[in-house]
Amino acid sequence: MNREQKIDHVVSLLMDDYAKGRVIDENKMFEYPDKDVVIDILEKLKVVIYPGYYRNNNYRTYTVRNNIAILLEDIIYNLQKQTAIVLRYTPQYENKTQQEIAAEAERVTFAFLERIPHIRAYIETDIEAFYEGDPAAYNKDEIICTYPGLYAIFSNRIAHELFLLGVPLIPRIMTEHAHSLTGIDIHPGTTIGKYFFIDHGTGIVIGETTEIGDNVKIYQGVTLGALSTRGGQNLRGKKRHPTIHDNVTIYSGASILGGDTVIGKNVVIGGNAFITGSIPEGAKVSVKSQELMFRYSSDKPVETREIDPEDTCFHKI
Repeated sequence: MNREQKIDHVVSLLMDDYAKGRVIDENKMFEYPDKDVVIDILEKLKVVIYPGYYRNNNYRTYTVRNNIAILLEDIIYNLQKQTAIVLRYTPQYENKTQQEIAAEAERVTFAFLERIPHIRAYIETDIEAFYEGDPAAYNKDEIICTYPGLYAIFSNRIAHELFLLGVPLIPRIMTEHAHSLTGIDIHPGTTIGKYFFIDHGTGIVIGETTEIGDNVKIYQGVTLGALSTRGGQNLRGKKRHPTIHDNVTIYSGASILGGDTVIGKNVVIGGNAFITGSIPEGAKVSVKSQELMFRYSSDKPVETREIDPEDTCFHKI
C-alpha cells in the first residue's frame, strides 16, 4: 500500500466509525456555538467594563463614545447570533420557529447589556477589596491589568448574568476560558456578593449552587463543593454547594462541602480544614494537633514540635 492508499484506508475507517450513531458522532458544526466567537465577546466586554484600560485594536476611534458604540454593535451581532444557536438546547425552544428564536435572542442580548452598569458597580467593589486586602498591590491599575483572580471574577460576573437570563452553554464557555487562563474554576451559576477577593487563586473550585455574601476572601486551593455527586442528573437544580455569609475568610487548601452547609458571618476558616457542616457566626476554625518532625542526623533523636493553629493556620504567604 502506498502513502495515498494508507491515508484513504484510514479515512474509510473513520467514516465507518462516525456512522455508529453515538454522541461523539453527531455533526453539529452549524448548531453549536463558536467558542472563539464567545471568547472574543468576553474580551470585547472587558473593554466595555474597563474603557480606559484596554484598547479596541480592530477600529481606530478617538472618543470613548464612538469606541463603545462600535464595540457594542459587534457584541450585539455576535452575542445575538450565538444565543440563537444555543437556545435550541432548552426544551421550550425546541419547536419554536427561527423568527421566534431570533426575537428571544435579541431580547436576551439587550437585557444583558442593560445589566452592564450593575456588573461594573460590583467589579468596582472587587477591585477595592483586592487593593485593601493585598499589601503586594501597589496600585489598582496593577490589579486590573495583571491579577488572575480579578479576571476570573470579571468573567464570572459576565457569565452569571447570562446564566440568570437562561442562556445555556455560552456562560460555561466563558468561565471555562477564565479557568484555563487562571486555574480558578467558578461555575457561572455561583451567586457572589460585593467586595469579593481571591488571593493567589490557583486551584480554587466553586460549584454551581454556591452562595457567597459580601466581603468574602478566598485563598488558593479552596474548594466550595458538593458532598457527593453520585446522584448524577437526579441532583440537577438542587442545592449542592455551601452558603458563605458576609465577612468570611477561607485560607488555602480548605474544603467546604454540601448544600446544607452554612458558614456564618465573620468566620475564619484555617488552612486545610475539611468542613461538611455549618459553622456559627464569628467562629475560628483550624486543624487540630498538627506536628512538625525534625531529623538532624542519625545519632540524634527526632525532635517534634506541636503547631499552634492560632499561629499557623491563618498565616498569609
